[in-house]
Amino acid sequence: MSADHGHGGGRRHPGLAEGLSLSEPALRLLAMEELLVEKGVIGGDDVRRVMDVIAARSPADGARVVARAWTDPAFKLRLLEDPRAALAEVGYPVASGAVLSVVENTEAVHHLVVCTLCSCYPTSLLGPPPDWYKSFAYRSRAVADPRGVMREFGLEVDEAVEVRVVDSAADLRYMVLPRRPEGTEGMAEEDLVALVTRDSLVGVGAPNPPAAES
Repeated sequence: MSADHGHGGGRRHPGLAEGLSLSEPALRLLAMEELLVEKGVIGGDDVRRVMDVIAARSPADGARVVARAWTDPAFKLRLLEDPRAALAEVGYPVASGAVLSVVENTEAVHHLVVCTLCSCYPTSLLGPPPDWYKSFAYRSRAVADPRGVMREFGLEVDEAVEVRVVDSAADLRYMVLPRRPEGTEGMAEEDLVALVTRDSLVGVGAPNPPAAES
């Protein structure tokens, strides 16, 4: 591994502009990647392939999983009990080594996802986390005042409903299975997908209601 670790100090890395200055955490990450490649633990293209998979994911993928759970009770049960296996069934392998937990919102309980330490997020299913999810303001206030945070996103949770804040970590990620909107009983799975919002998959929002018929 190259002994020169400073960008601005001279080390070159594919895809980085010459002279680019990186933070210390970024430099440590690049050094770890180089060491793993050098030791043969991973191949030179392995990280790039994983990043390509993550970049191709979006909240629309999570929405498809939710719509399937709303319309297929057996799949919903498998999703709650063994998310990794259930997601693999429908073509969404969980790329990271972290455990994925799917938590269900009900009439009695509403879940709100946060990562208080950094920004751990189920990227292999939902894509990169939104900026607000990574902010210190959200990470601190979601724990101290979850109802207030949800209210700022436009979601008012009844006082009779218990709010549970679930804290993601490097080895455990969460996705919310939101409640199915009323009036959607006759809707097809593909139409339900459009109702599921990114915010509802984290718990700061709810799925959209079905469009009123004219």
